[in-house]
Formats: sequence, C-alpha cells, structure tokens
Amino acid sequence: MTAPQQQTRTGLGDLARRWVEASASWGPTMSPDGRQVAWVGDRNGSPQVWVQDAEDSGTGRVVEFPHPAVAVHWSADGQWLACALATDGGVRQQVWVVRPDGTHRRHVAGSADRHAALGPWTRAGHRLVVTLAPVAAGEPTQAVVVDPATGETGPLAEGALISVLDLSADERFLLLRDGTRGAQFCVVVDRVADRDHPLLAYPATGSTDVGLLRRSPAGQEQPHIAYLVTDAGLPRRVLLAQPIGPDGRRGAAGVFAEREDAELEQLDSDEDGRLLLLVWNVAGASEVELLDTATRRRVPVGGLPGPVVTGSALSRDGSRLVLCVEGPERPRELWRVDVAAVLSAPGDGPAGAGGAPPAQRAVRPAPVTVSTLPPSGDLVHPTLHRFSSHDGLELSGWLYRPPGAHGPGPAMLSLHGGPEAQERPVFSAQHQAMVTAGITVFAPNVRGSSGFGRAFVHADDRLGRWDAIADVRSCVEYLTGHGLADPDRIAVTGRSYGGYLTLAALVAFPRTFAAGVDICGMSDLLHFYRESEPWIAAAAVSKYGDPVADRDLLRSLSPLPRAHRITAPLLVVHGELDTNVPVGEAHRIVAALRALDRPVSYLELAGEGHEYRRASSQLLLLQTMAAFLTRHLRVGPPARCGDGPALG
Repeated sequence: MTAPQQQTRTGLGDLARRWVEASASWGPTMSPDGRQVAWVGDRNGSPQVWVQDAEDSGTGRVVEFPHPAVAVHWSADGQWLACALATDGGVRQQVWVVRPDGTHRRHVAGSADRHAALGPWTRAGHRLVVTLAPVAAGEPTQAVVVDPATGETGPLAEGALISVLDLSADERFLLLRDGTRGAQFCVVVDRVADRDHPLLAYPATGSTDVGLLRRSPAGQEQPHIAYLVTDAGLPRRVLLAQPIGPDGRRGAAGVFAEREDAELEQLDSDEDGRLLLLVWNVAGASEVELLDTATRRRVPVGGLPGPVVTGSALSRDGSRLVLCVEGPERPRELWRVDVAAVLSAPGDGPAGAGGAPPAQRAVRPAPVTVSTLPPSGDLVHPTLHRFSSHDGLELSGWLYRPPGAHGPGPAMLSLHGGPEAQERPVFSAQHQAMVTAGITVFAPNVRGSSGFGRAFVHADDRLGRWDAIADVRSCVEYLTGHGLADPDRIAVTGRSYGGYLTLAALVAFPRTFAAGVDICGMSDLLHFYRESEPWIAAAAVSKYGDPVADRDLLRSLSPLPRAHRITAPLLVVHGELDTNVPVGEAHRIVAALRALDRPVSYLELAGEGHEYRRASSQLLLLQTMAAFLTRHLRVGPPARCGDGPALG
C-alpha cells in the first residue's frame, strides 16, 4: 500500500473536516480613521459580519444577520456598516445597515424575489447606493440612494445593466458602468444638468472592474479625476486616469499605471485621492503597491505571508491598509500594514521598464485575523506548469501531486468557473483532500480565464467555445505525455462554467475520462438563458452568444442534446436555491442519463445557491466527491471522509 493510500484509509476524514471548518476572513473594510476593521468571516460555520479594533489580533465581535453575509462596507462618516446578505443562502441578495456596535439593524433593499446589489456610500457618508436588478427580462436596472437612519429611498439612475462605481464628494457626478460581460463602457452623469458624458475611447469597450472619482490636482478647470481599472481598447487591465471638467465633460484619458508582466485587479484610494492602493496579478500571484498621485511615485509593499491578495482596503485618511492574504496552506486571513512605515522603509527606487516596480520593501505586516487552521505538513503546495494547447496557444495550470507519488497514477482535472475566473495558488480544501486521497490534481487556466490579458480572456467568446473545449483535451495530453497521469484513470471536474465544460468535455471526448463531476454547471445553454436571472442572462450574451441570433450555435454547444455520448460515471451536484445556473440544469442532464441507463449519481444541497456558503454543505460535497472519485479512479478503499450520503 502506498503512502497516499494509507492516508486515505486512516486520516482523510479528520483532515477534510479540519480543512473545511477552518475559519477564513475576507472582504475587509475600515472606519475612516483606520482604527477599526469589519469583514466577512465564517468562524461560526456560516459567513457573518465581524468587527474589531485594527490593533487587535483576536476574533472580533460578530454582527448577526438572518442570512449569510456576502460583503460589508463602512460609511464615510464612520457611523454605519452596509451589509450584503445572500437571501436564504441563494443568489439574490439583500442590503442591510447596522451601527458598528451592532445596534439599529435595518433591512433596506432586496428580497427573496428581487436582487439588490450593494453599492458605494456617498462621500459624506450619510447615504448608501443600492442597485435593484430587474425582475423580468426587458425591465431596467434601477440605482437608488438610501438613508440608513430612516430607510427612505430616492432615485439615482436607471439603465440596462448599470452599476454605480462612485460619486463625487458633492454628489453632483455619478460614475456609471454599463454593458455586457467584457463589453462594458463608463459614463459620468451630471445630475444637475441631467446629462451623461462617455469616458475612455467610447465606443471602445472592455472589462472595467473598479472606478473612483476623486479630487483632481488640476483645480477648477478639471476639478475631478476618474480612475478606472480597465482593459477597454487595451491589451491588459491598467489604471487609466481621465480628468473631468466642471460640467462633467471628459478631458484626455491616459494610462496612469501599467505593467507589461501583470494585470491590475484591485484599486482603492484615500479620501482626497492623494494615495492609491494597487494590487497586481502576476501569473496568479499578487504584488501590492502604493502610488502617490502627485509625484507618480510607486512604492511596493512586501513581506506578505501568502502569495495571493484576494481583498484590500485603504483607510480614508490614508494611514493604514488591510489586506486579505491566502495561500495553498493557509485560508484567507487579514493583515494590516502601516502606510507611513511602507513609505519610509529603505528599498525604494524608480519604476523599471514597462512600469515594473522597484524591489519590494521590507515591511512586516501584523495580523488582524488568523485562521483556526494550524500549520500542517499534510498540505501540498502546487507548482505552475506551462504548455501549448492544440492550436499553439500557451496555457498554464497548477499541479498538486500526492506526497511520494512517482510516475503516472490517478488524476483529476479541476476546471474553474467564470469562465473569466482564474485558478490561483489559494487554499482549496477540495484540491488538498483529493491529493491526500492519492489523486493528482491539475487545475488549468484554459482560454477565457482572466489574468492573462484581453485577447486570452476573449479567446473563448461564442465560436471560440469549441477551442476552449479542445483545451481540456490538451490538458489531458500534457499530463499523460509527461508521465503525470494514468490515461485510464483521469477524471474531469468543475463548477459553474467549469461544470458546463466538464459535461462538454465528456460529450466531446467520451473515451478520455474515467469519471466526471459536474458541480452547478449548465447542461443546456438555451434553457440557461430562459431560466437564469434576467440580469445574468442579459450580461452573458457577449460571452456565450445571443439566444435568438445564435440559437443554433448554443444548441450545438450544449451537452444535453448529446447526452448519449456521455459514457463515463458522472456525479452531478447542485444547490437547491441556485438561480444563477438554475437547478433544472442538473435535473435535465440526470434524467437524460438515467433514461439512457448510464451511471449517474445526483447530490442536491439543500438551502444552498450558486455558492455553497455553509461549512456543512462544503464538507458533504467533499465527502461525496472523494468517495466517488476514489472508487471510479481505483485509488484503493474509499476515502474516509465520513459515510457518504444516499445519492438520488
């Protein structure tokens, strides 16, 4: 018996529970003076809002809500927290407000029937922006402003797929984003003149992730400046700056910060716009900088305890930043950094070629929250592999090998969602459990993934979907060609779009895989368009195709009509309350395969939506998946993750 098999027999159950139940903290926000921090954490088994003094390193105090928490924003005046909650754990969200001490809790928007998206606070901090999604196709999206003390709302803006990115300090100007996925544009709305002014090189479009309106050093001629994280008309995401005149008209836009080796993915600012916080994505890892807008001086922040920063916040007074940091061996934790210490530490220098930063500065961050997962030798650190797809396009992926593994053995492809998401070296209880069970995990970034530039993320649009499906086969060929996987013992798995890609690969390559696990994936793209949330379906047209104009393409790309080609044993998992990829996508593919007498198992997670937010649900999924794969990949005795459920 090999070492991995011995671990499977004796210890995976305890390890899996420890990994799933290890607390994590994310989504930090700070009081204006940086003295207090609020975040979302799952220390109690389900995400809730927590608050504590920034100088402490404890557990904080929990602010209880009736639904799992998704995000929290601190008001500019320091008097309120605005919280986004997942209604009953599903896709649709509600917005609540509460005082930082936990009093005066109030529900202000959203319900089981209507999704409400949490927006920014007004710069004076007295009111909150909320965006109300349409209930039916063809209805507009509405942005409103809410008084947290009374719950009264007032109209702000209306449009197709709009979201409010920011407001000017005097609330005259709104920075709005509109458009479908990867085809977004931004405008500044003058609320006094009731006019809007397009930004960037309109009508060029792209992905715009963050936008801020701040005071401009140019004075009265151009009193405001818009900072945008965007790839509109550009090869990769950069920081663009565009002056805004007193009447809202745009000045000449220019690249304010860029890197040839990275994409910008996070941005924050102090209140006056003098200091910016930048987080760059460098081949999946994160690099953090502070940028002085007056001098354009960029100062790196080093010494972080993990490779990936998944959230960040700069206090409004510019004194402190809090970063959410994680890695393969540690769940998400919050760390604070003193800004003055960063700016005064030795090691600064001019930016290098292509905007590359100088050497990172030796500043030691301090913990705000620490995961309950103790250091363990049972966790595996992945290695990054690069290889060519069928048409020569360079792909990459993170390889997790069982300790002591030599030569080909059982393996699992894990396909991320999105498809614009990105596989990165973060903590994954699923990957670690499969490796402990003796299964090599390869988590690739096929075309369509973010983090590799505009051309790569759009390489799978519409007809490019065929090439994305072919990328899955290229991943298998890489594993088998380098002796990393036994060709007869490879599984394909994925969630959301990755679940769709799993089904599509099983249809396209029926003899390639020994098993498959589809987690909340689409089985029929036309049904998906009809049954998904209206705003989700409308935004997806630029990515997958139009359900009317591209009907034949969507049908040919859908796994359900070709379910007869699926011969490998399949496990289908779906959340009961999923309205992003509705649960009918699972019911139909399971029914089709059962009618064909094919080996298919089904697990429906009660009380869960598209994201599985409760530790109990995550553990049940991991238990079921480990037992299913160890059986069908012939990894010896089923993993002792506990007794698996009775599958429907």
